[in-house]
Amino acid sequence: MASSMRISRLLSRSFLSATTSSLFSRGGSGGLGGGLSKFSTAAATEEPIKPAVRVEHTQLLIDGKFVNSATGKTFPTLDPRTGDVIAHIAEGDHEDVDRAVAVARKAFDHGPWPKMTAYERQKILLRAADLIEKHTDQIAALETWDTGKPYEQVAKIELPIIVRLFRYYAGWADKIHGLTVPADGPYTVQTLHEPIGVAGQIIPWNFPLLMFTWKICPALACGNTVVIKTAEQTPLSALYASKLLHEAGLPPGVLNVISGFGPTAGAAIASHMNVDKLAFTGSTDTGKIVLELAAKSNLKPVTLELGGKSPFIVCEDADVDEAVELAHFALFFNQGQCCCAGSRTFVHERVYDEFVEKARARALKRAVGDPFKVGIEQGPQIDSEQFQKILKYIRSGVESGATLETGGDRFGNSGFYVQPTVFSNVKDDMLIAKDEIFGPVQSILNFKDIDEVIERANNTQYGLAAGVFTKNIDTANTLSRALKVGTVWVNCFDTFDAAIPFGGYKMSGQGREKGEYSLKNYLQVKAVVTPLKNPSWL
Repeated sequence: MASSMRISRLLSRSFLSATTSSLFSRGGSGGLGGGLSKFSTAAATEEPIKPAVRVEHTQLLIDGKFVNSATGKTFPTLDPRTGDVIAHIAEGDHEDVDRAVAVARKAFDHGPWPKMTAYERQKILLRAADLIEKHTDQIAALETWDTGKPYEQVAKIELPIIVRLFRYYAGWADKIHGLTVPADGPYTVQTLHEPIGVAGQIIPWNFPLLMFTWKICPALACGNTVVIKTAEQTPLSALYASKLLHEAGLPPGVLNVISGFGPTAGAAIASHMNVDKLAFTGSTDTGKIVLELAAKSNLKPVTLELGGKSPFIVCEDADVDEAVELAHFALFFNQGQCCCAGSRTFVHERVYDEFVEKARARALKRAVGDPFKVGIEQGPQIDSEQFQKILKYIRSGVESGATLETGGDRFGNSGFYVQPTVFSNVKDDMLIAKDEIFGPVQSILNFKDIDEVIERANNTQYGLAAGVFTKNIDTANTLSRALKVGTVWVNCFDTFDAAIPFGGYKMSGQGREKGEYSLKNYLQVKAVVTPLKNPSWL
């Protein structure tokens, strides 16, 4: 457990190292460094740091070339630190999706990608991993600029995971095979695992390049071609990475990137008759629309990774200091903009008061400010819409009778920063305990015994993930099997290895991403039966 806690603390502090622009020192758990002070508006009102990167790609990527949209329209992508325009991006629409699907279909039916040896596909994915690793600084700067998440988080946590995912799926490319199946009679039977065809994919804004990688890597490793739509809030990193994939040798038409909006470009992909497979990550409400469009068109199979309201359960035997730190990380990581965030913190009544006081103190010490600044733990929320949504939920928590321990307002006077917020005395029927807030708002609830917390933790439409913090292996096993979720982290949280499958129960989605399980999303199984003439054995 101690090693898991050390890893989580490192994650929450953004894997700081001497490779960043400068070093800083910190005191005890959650202490501040670099001259930052709790809830100081100075960090948010300083002149924003200018990113050391230039936006090179703002067009759509179709058939291996960057091109304008058919309509010529563009939309702005904004800096969440200020609301200022970073760049104007080509706005894809139905016609652009049609063009992209047509070249993806041609690349699949007649191009070299599915006909290449798996070893050749593997080498291209490995070269892409090397190029992404080489360009870490540029990609991290683009991602931070576009999303507002801390630069150190992107460079030291997310990009190593992304590179690892590319290499992991490159390793799978030449290990995908069928079976020889015994039959009751004189027949030889084999199963073939064939690429499914053109994969349509739609990704969210909270982890743009990570979700891009989750989607394209298994699809490409299996020999499919891809049309992927990026979130309109965060198009930059996927375009940059796609350029590197083509430098690595990816043939034209295999990967096509459409920047645009859900009701137009997203709907066009979901309903397209020549898209053979659909994968979507986003809200549950939008997931329902995507599933309906897929069903009403060509009944294409759909993988959905949707919303969550994950319980984080602190048992009575917990080391409270360690539990507070891990629960803080589980909720506040990535500005709270995680589908699997531990956003319902259930704490046993025997340690509840101590936990609340220490959770409040930890939130007050959280370093908030310009995400390019060394030592920052929390940057701005993604945009004005999300910023206002979070503040609305905070007001709802106050109005419904929860105790606002700290935070509760904007941070600074510009950009989309929200103070780290902690509520205690939260009840299950409050909106802050039921709805996915997607922001830095920790709701702390108490419980009396294991049976009670199991029932309450499962009393939700969601089932994406859960955290369990206990020293008792029997308690851990009981909760792990009783919780109706796709992932249970015991004495750790947000452990995302390339081989670990991820996905939800109930309205948190269907299917799994990452690991061997994700390959099944992009393969068809074909049975081939041939008679045997006078076989010597069966």
